Amino acid sequence: MPKQFHLVSLGCAKNTVDSESMAQILAGNGFHATADAAQADVLIVNTCGFIGPAKEESYQVLHDLAAQKSGDQLLIAAGCLTQRYGAEVVERVPGIDGVLGTRRWMDIMQLVTRLRQRPHPEPIYHLPTAAATVGTDEGDILRVTTQGPSAYIKIADGCRRPCAFCAIPLIKGTAVSRPLESILKEARHLRDQGVREINLIAQDTTDYGHDLGLKNGLAQLMDSLATAVPDLDWIRLLYAYPGYVTDELIETMARHRNLIAYLDMPLQHAHPETLKRMRRPANMDWVHRTLEKMRRLLPELALRTTFIVGYPGETDQEFDALMDFVETIRFDRVGVFTFSFEPGTSSEPLGDPIPSAVKEARREALMLRQQQISLENNQAWVGRTLDVLIEGHGEVEGTGEPIAIGRSYRDAPEIDGVVFVEGQPPIGEIVPARVNGAMTYDLTATVETAPQLIVLPD
Repeated sequence: MPKQFHLVSLGCAKNTVDSESMAQILAGNGFHATADAAQADVLIVNTCGFIGPAKEESYQVLHDLAAQKSGDQLLIAAGCLTQRYGAEVVERVPGIDGVLGTRRWMDIMQLVTRLRQRPHPEPIYHLPTAAATVGTDEGDILRVTTQGPSAYIKIADGCRRPCAFCAIPLIKGTAVSRPLESILKEARHLRDQGVREINLIAQDTTDYGHDLGLKNGLAQLMDSLATAVPDLDWIRLLYAYPGYVTDELIETMARHRNLIAYLDMPLQHAHPETLKRMRRPANMDWVHRTLEKMRRLLPELALRTTFIVGYPGETDQEFDALMDFVETIRFDRVGVFTFSFEPGTSSEPLGDPIPSAVKEARREALMLRQQQISLENNQAWVGRTLDVLIEGHGEVEGTGEPIAIGRSYRDAPEIDGVVFVEGQPPIGEIVPARVNGAMTYDLTATVETAPQLIVLPD
């Protein structure tokens, strides 16, 4: 009977890419994936350990699988939680057989083999400290994950930024960029598989190539991608770092049709003093100038950002400055998170002094302000035509009329809005759709058909 594995991937898209890569390795060694945990020889949870709620979700999934597993099954805890907490994870979840960190997930088969070769009364740990998740020895394993007509490519891993609230450097290590040719090969492969959209991801995409000695490495990468796969419709950039969106990068995006006018740049706050305490770039003049230039060169630019409210020391005045900034810039998409206290980060000495109720009230106030802006931005598209990538089919509740669900270039997968299109154009196609309705996050539209040619009689 074929060996089987059951893999649960938690957290962000970057984790999902690692999970898909592990699945490729296991498949190449004779394993088959199964959705039924009871049928699997090996159970793997690729955990998230970024903030408190994500950690608790990871523990819960591990507990559930440990409680259900039989004596001949192996349970491996992988990913961010295990890299950071190691033995603490095993202590909290009895029944874990192996521990695999983020920095050598490509050793999954080696760990499985070790666990199978001999009795292991104690869990086997595989937690190298070196940040060797990517590099020149990549072989044939793709660092991608595909979801229908859309895919993610991880261009780097790790982070060297000093953000006080963030545990990523503790988990992932410093930034390591992938070879340019490996990324181009994956883009061509995805294009040949019928993928219409590629999303470039890393902890900090704008740091791409720094460790390779490249100047403006991200601009070089995107220029090379746009040239290598000119027939791939959308190439989207996620996770840009403030202060490092260069003129060269902006001009490269403006020069190529398939580098879509979308920027995800998590700013985290807008008051310089808050940003200084966060150890984030605090030059708000740069932010205004850069966004102004982007909107001038990319008139249809869609802007996404994220903010943290309730960071230690955030005053009412600092929060008001953030509210005013959001009103001024008028982002298309905004995510708002309350500060999560993380032991071991450089913000630990600041504690967590702002009450949860205050943090939540600020989050709700900012989201309410942004919802009105998002609605007004969406309403400006009514009557205009957008290309929509069709991802699924459904029915209108109550009437049963057919409807398609897709995204425009303004919508990153999973985190932004959708476009509901009347009828059922084929999944995977990009169709021109005339917008006829706007909601806070989503649009409604009809497929725009070419005008009929009328032939007059002689």
